[in-house]
Amino acid sequence: MKPAALLLSTAMMLASAPMARAEVPNVVVSVKPIHSLVAFIMQGVGEPRLIVEGAASPHTYTLKPSNAAALQEADIVFWVGHGFETILERPLDALGSKAKIVALEDAPGLQKLKMREGGTFEPHQDDHTTEAGANGADDEHAHNHDGHAHEEGGFDTHLWLDPANAKAMAAAIEETLSAQDPANAVTYEANLAALNANINALDREIRQTIAPVKDKPFVVFHDAYQYFEHRYGMRVIGSITVSPETMPGAARISEIRQKVTELGAACVFAEPQFEPKLVNVVLEGTSARAGALDPEGATLPEGPKLYLDLMRSLATSLRQCLSSAS
Repeated sequence: MKPAALLLSTAMMLASAPMARAEVPNVVVSVKPIHSLVAFIMQGVGEPRLIVEGAASPHTYTLKPSNAAALQEADIVFWVGHGFETILERPLDALGSKAKIVALEDAPGLQKLKMREGGTFEPHQDDHTTEAGANGADDEHAHNHDGHAHEEGGFDTHLWLDPANAKAMAAAIEETLSAQDPANAVTYEANLAALNANINALDREIRQTIAPVKDKPFVVFHDAYQYFEHRYGMRVIGSITVSPETMPGAARISEIRQKVTELGAACVFAEPQFEPKLVNVVLEGTSARAGALDPEGATLPEGPKLYLDLMRSLATSLRQCLSSAS
């Protein structure tokens, strides 16, 4: 575009900005990682509202009156879907056709991994991946109360922990926003391109960060990291609990401790939202070190940068603990 034409185009956009801003949809998002993707794409246009704020976990969160009010005022609601934020199922059903509800677990191009059973699962196999739309249908939704899908055909819902999935969800977010708010479609499209560039660079950075430690086995608090593990070839050998709101019994703790010893796990990772003393119990009598991972950004400030910071923090925490272990 020639300079004169560019100036004219810019002037026209600025002149129409007040009208466009008045048309901006009221957007509500369920959890921090998804909110971050939406906030990045909406930069310069508007700010989405977040339901599960601060260090709260969607596994144990109780909706507040302010959350209910935000949902009632929403034009668009983005959430992962039925298998993750079970707290939102009834409130979203009650909205009827008042808002466009977008389950990002249905975004085209997602790679979905089947949920592993039990706390001492084996390293992933390549035959447990599925893709949305493959064989003519998406994976069947599984309704449950622990954020994990255990029914036949169900899948792990921590989809954002694979950067390729984050890009697929971001594309669905941009498409929804542009269709609802065409006056700002150019901005949404430009922001999506910038987000994709950032995610691509982050993906390369993470591979470099964890390369020296990716073959060291470790145990996590709950099985939330399968997408990260699958993307970067890491060795998660088990989880302390399957359902993060249900504490494991003595038999499971003993089983995990035995596996930590037998397989030489370098680290056992806690999570900031849950009681860390269980990790200390698992570590007793082993040579493994304690670490912490934050798969949902509980300790990070909400906003456009959170997703990038969350993924970078996971890689850094893994590198620090695993590299210092014997």
